Amino acid sequence: MGSLPLIYDLNLPALTDLLSSWGEPSYRANQIWQGLYRQYWTAPDQFTSLPKSLRERLTDHFQIQLTDGKPSLSALSPITVLESSDGETRKTLFSLPDHRPIEAVLMSYAHRQTLCISTQSGCAMGCVFCATGQMGFGRHLSSGEIVEQVLYYARQLVAQGKVVTNVVVMGMGEPFHNYDATLAAIDRLSDPQGMKLGARRFTISTVGLVPAIRKFAARKSQINLAVSLHAAEDELRSRLLPINKKYPLAQLMDACREYISLTHRRISFEWALINGVNDTPEQAKLLASLLQTLRQSGTLLAHVNAIPLNPTDRYPHQATPHQRAVAFQKELENLGIPCTIRLRRGIDIQAGCGQLAGSSLDLHP
Repeated sequence: MGSLPLIYDLNLPALTDLLSSWGEPSYRANQIWQGLYRQYWTAPDQFTSLPKSLRERLTDHFQIQLTDGKPSLSALSPITVLESSDGETRKTLFSLPDHRPIEAVLMSYAHRQTLCISTQSGCAMGCVFCATGQMGFGRHLSSGEIVEQVLYYARQLVAQGKVVTNVVVMGMGEPFHNYDATLAAIDRLSDPQGMKLGARRFTISTVGLVPAIRKFAARKSQINLAVSLHAAEDELRSRLLPINKKYPLAQLMDACREYISLTHRRISFEWALINGVNDTPEQAKLLASLLQTLRQSGTLLAHVNAIPLNPTDRYPHQATPHQRAVAFQKELENLGIPCTIRLRRGIDIQAGCGQLAGSSLDLHP
């Protein structure tokens, strides 16, 4: 990471305190804040409402890199940009100041522009079918490095007359392993004086870090929670997701019930459909039995998002065929569990989290 601070790591009170220590009035901090989060400016010389001396001080105090030959406050350097053949998915591989890779993806729908962002470079969870897990852990991202991924695509969308509508924290890394930075980033992006994305526009996905789920539940946030489940009994889940050995399903379901009790909100359960592994009627029955306990006042507060596996070179299994996926969905629905089969996006551009970054590490160890 750079030796100078990253401006996006500061919330508005911290920025106000810094400007005050420089002898600047508080309204200067608001001008900078709105420039960053509403105008999406990146270069100090874009802040024309500021005196030249303050613009120069920003340049001297914060991380600066050259982008297209101009100074930029950004810590992210786009290395590779790939667009799917249907034009609906765009993936960017970034390099951080310490040359670690991260990825972010833009998925365009009829009425939504959804971003998938990263919280770590690599991941320590080691899920066997995940390209990020196969990379191993590099480091946590700072809150500002998380925020910047959203701003990067927000700038592109504004140029097209569009806006970011949803952010899923499901890219590289386990968000709850980097809990404080992840929540700080979401708080910053939700700030009503800045970008003001509502909390319900965000979804955090976790593999099941039980203490962090309990901590998040106590926050009573409106941020959506998704749990990457992928198996409904401990033996199989431990083979697919090693974290299950530390926090087995009984503990995970207890934490989910606590979350529902405190927040009254539904949990989404992510299920990567792997042909012949976790797409059987038996797994569907076990899954339904697990989720039936997630009720409040008789209402089921659970939903399954099933998505055929994004295959990786280092995992030998393939995605469940469509007909078999539909049968899995019908089995769940017959047992009273709502299930949606999600479309795989960006297969032709390695849009599965970590696939592009993993390739870059293979090429540049």
